[in-house]
Amino acid sequence: MALDDLVPDTPAAASALQVAQQFHSPALLNHCRRAHLWAAAYGGARGIAFDAELLYVAAMLHDIGLAPVFDSATVPFEEAGGAVAWVFGAGAGWDADRRRRTAGVIVAHMAPEVDVAADPEGHLLELATGLDVSGRRPDDWPADVRAEVLEAFPRLGLAEEFLGCFTEQARRKPSSLAGQFVAGGFADRVRANPLDRSGDAGR
Repeated sequence: MALDDLVPDTPAAASALQVAQQFHSPALLNHCRRAHLWAAAYGGARGIAFDAELLYVAAMLHDIGLAPVFDSATVPFEEAGGAVAWVFGAGAGWDADRRRRTAGVIVAHMAPEVDVAADPEGHLLELATGLDVSGRRPDDWPADVRAEVLEAFPRLGLAEEFLGCFTEQARRKPSSLAGQFVAGGFADRVRANPLDRSGDAGR
């Protein structure tokens, strides 16, 4: 698979990557880039029609609410990230509906399930982040795709960094989805992610 072919060649996509590069750690940046590739590859393989540019921007910005400069003391990180994406879309000249859709995709990525017919980009990003963070349903992606993506964008200790972010979110915002995840055994699932196992098909 040519991974570059999955990345939209638009000014908004390039700008979203620049934002992610500026404000994310290397591990979270690679997580965002893998999340996009998992989402786009899954959607393409299953014939799901989706807006490639909108999905890419949402993937680059979906965890921006975890970055210290955008981390709200009271608003869940996915909602804060959605607000950043709305502002980003305004700067990109997107109309209000497209801005709302992008923000909605970012909020939806934390849902346990997203209806593909109602929100294809949210559906794809939810599945992709589930794979990358907690190793959910890895066999939905062929082993060669997992290997290629992980070689291009290594995990760089994502599990422990991500758990640190979520633990802090839970401490300050216990009623948020991040807080509920942490209370529900999230750490065990993250640490058991098969993508982090030595010798895994995708490492």
